[in-house]
Amino acid sequence: MAARIATAIHEHRLLPGTKLGEDRLANIFNTSRARVREVLARMARDQMVELFPQRGAFVAKPSIEQALDVFEARRLIEPGIVRRLVLHMDNGKIRRLQAHLKQERDARANSDKRATVRLSGEFHVLLAELAGNSALLRSMRELSTLTCLTISLYESAVNTCCLVDEHEAVVDAIVAGNGELAEQLMLSHLDHIQGSLRLEADADDADLEQILGDL
Repeated sequence: MAARIATAIHEHRLLPGTKLGEDRLANIFNTSRARVREVLARMARDQMVELFPQRGAFVAKPSIEQALDVFEARRLIEPGIVRRLVLHMDNGKIRRLQAHLKQERDARANSDKRATVRLSGEFHVLLAELAGNSALLRSMRELSTLTCLTISLYESAVNTCCLVDEHEAVVDAIVAGNGELAEQLMLSHLDHIQGSLRLEADADDADLEQILGDL
């Protein structure tokens, strides 16, 4: 259940703010409401879901402040991930990275937007997995999910999916053993993603007096 809900979130099929009714989920997954509550509570701990007393569970809606915190955290963590991966690279890991990049290219070639969005986020989690640090992997999984939710909420007219050629450039630098270049490319990549989002002002914080006062 959790995996299917998470996949739907990562593919932008379940959008931030979507209500996750216990009865409906119990019917969909042919299980009990108690089991649904258990799964939703676990997903809330992973910040995919928000729980509200008397209202129920909803797909999380990161605020602009939270979104900025996520990108700050990623800029601190991901250079370390690629630096560690450079030091622990082997042929098996190269094959896994190349296979993932092929999946990304194929998804784009087939205009499969859902797969493209999901694979874009999974690329960053894969880097953390291959780097071989379980704490970094847990952090990256959470940050990837929060980034996905942020893109759903604040995407602009510009395509905010990760660009496969940017992923390929990072992988090329890692495989070449150039940790410094890999870090720089990752930071530029994160700048590109954040720059494609509308994070300047939150509609919930609109100054109604200023907006409406002169009408």
